[in-house]
Amino acid sequence: MDPISVVIVEDDERFRAAFTAVVAEAPDLHLAGAAGDLPQGLQLLREQRPDVLLVDLGLPSGSGIELIRFAHDHLPQTDVMVITVFGDEPHVMASLEAGATGYLLKDSGAADLTEQIRALRAGGSPISPVIARQLLLRLAPDPAPTAASEALLSAQERQVLTLSAKGFSFEEIARMLGVSRHTVMTYVKRSYRKLQVHSKTEAIYEARKLGLVRD
Repeated sequence: MDPISVVIVEDDERFRAAFTAVVAEAPDLHLAGAAGDLPQGLQLLREQRPDVLLVDLGLPSGSGIELIRFAHDHLPQTDVMVITVFGDEPHVMASLEAGATGYLLKDSGAADLTEQIRALRAGGSPISPVIARQLLLRLAPDPAPTAASEALLSAQERQVLTLSAKGFSFEEIARMLGVSRHTVMTYVKRSYRKLQVHSKTEAIYEARKLGLVRD
């Protein structure tokens, strides 16, 4: 069988060197190229059309998600595995929705990278345990709100947070509700205060835990 061709796109020189060394030393893998930024990565994908793309998300001059989407749209034979420090839900979901089929955190180390590449190419989906747990929790039924938690936020405040969780901007929410942006921001600030948080992400997270916001 032909070796599995691999392209690596990673801007951190230490990680790039570690990943390329592991791939180069494996007899059944072929290092087709390594890049440190988005334009170089796109060029490598076009030229090499690899079996596997290993990609970081935080790249100079763009996001690794652009490479994932390019591979998904133009290189259907290429399997994509993310290797990154970003373990939060937005990055994970954006990567999977763009077409990634594997997701590893860099703290997993490079020791078993060859096994993960083989598993990916064999049809598996290597995912760090922390990420797998996060995905399982996302699929779990939403908690039912208690009377106390329902009383915590007003109906308008819950509605604004729900729409915000769906990705709408505050301006869009204001138009949808037929109110001013100032009114929407008033609801948002009240929600922050009641939930004892300081950002939209924290507010949505806490509201989901209480069953006040559902996807």
